Amino acid sequence: MKFGAVAVAALALFFSVAAADPGDEGGDPPNQVTADVSVMATNFQLPFPCGQSWTGNSSASSAHVSWEIDFNRGSTADADLGDPVVAAAAGTVVISSHQGSTNGYGNLVKIDHGGGWATYYAHLNVRSVSVGDTVAQGQKIGTVGNTSKPGNNISPHLHYEVRLGSDYPSNIQKAVFNGTTYGYPIQTLTSKNCGNTTNPYTPQEVCGDGYSVIDSAALGTAGKVYLLYNSSTGYNCVTTLKSTSLGTATATTAYLEVQGSSRVTDSGNFSYYAGPVRASAADKCVKWGGKAGSSTYDSIFEHCT
Repeated sequence: MKFGAVAVAALALFFSVAAADPGDEGGDPPNQVTADVSVMATNFQLPFPCGQSWTGNSSASSAHVSWEIDFNRGSTADADLGDPVVAAAAGTVVISSHQGSTNGYGNLVKIDHGGGWATYYAHLNVRSVSVGDTVAQGQKIGTVGNTSKPGNNISPHLHYEVRLGSDYPSNIQKAVFNGTTYGYPIQTLTSKNCGNTTNPYTPQEVCGDGYSVIDSAALGTAGKVYLLYNSSTGYNCVTTLKSTSLGTATATTAYLEVQGSSRVTDSGNFSYYAGPVRASAADKCVKWGGKAGSSTYDSIFEHCT
């Protein structure tokens, strides 16, 4: 293994990159931001293409101060030089630069995932994204390299971090891949970063306890809009759940109109869903609908009892 060479060379490293700033969900309602924090904790995948096996080591580098991981594969020091590195989760690129003499990260990409979550990808040979880019989970962001600050002669590897909040280094979190906490200090994993196609939320989770789905309509392949009812309170609820661009804020809408009352709409750029939109509608007809991608659904006045 080549971690020994990395460890020796890393003695001079001092990781002083600014910590991630807490973020928001690009207009998501407060209830979704709060929920997204818990979802993001288990929504990360290995930062390598689907099916590849990589060995991570959190103990071989003296520069590590917390739960950082150095990843390698292959039997020689340069075996993985130039291999693709992909986004562990969807988000927005907030750093894409060579850190020069500032620290030991070399070519660094930082992705902001919202809710205060961020991932760091260091020592890249090539950076494939720019600041401001929106990236999908599994999208290539660079290649494995050995860039650092002048004088640091390190072997190729990916230095990976997950951070939550801004209090460095206590904000560095244990890495979670495919819903399972990484087996510190050393573990070999096979990437499940094969495209995030399942929305982590259900209509009932969005609308709350006591609500049951009574109708739904597909929005092409982009999502689905749901009408729910709470028989104990007499309230209807509408939410639109996305099926594509999950984790990335895109235009999504949900609305509910009780006959004789004004329409209530939740519309904006959301990561997973629009809504919940609730209104008292016992023994009244409702019109409901939503939009995701280019598809729209609008009901007639219905569900009157």
